[in-house]
Amino acid sequence: MIPRGVQVFVALDPVDMRWSFDRLAGAALERIGYEARCGALFIYFGKRRDAVKVLFFDGSGMCLFYKRLDRGVFRLPEARSAEARHVEVDESLLDALLDGVDLAEAPKRAPRSRIRVH
Repeated sequence: MIPRGVQVFVALDPVDMRWSFDRLAGAALERIGYEARCGALFIYFGKRRDAVKVLFFDGSGMCLFYKRLDRGVFRLPEARSAEARHVEVDESLLDALLDGVDLAEAPKRAPRSRIRVH
């Protein structure tokens, strides 16, 4: 469902995890500077960072993925500047982030090959 080489943006400011499609799409434009239907993935964290939402457009509609960790918290990637409101990450860091791995300690590896199911 998610194509290879897609841009992945992580919003650094927490959002209300009750937000759904339209509000998160507005945050993509306002906070990150991209239209939500551009094909990129937009990652949002709640204040406690135990939950994450991923918003993306698959070509036919908006999709929302929601994950809450049983224990621990998601680790935010480091911003390049103090004023940054988002960070762009690659596919391997996205995998580590969604697995709940501390991104500072995540090994650099080639992205997993994705099996296409139709």
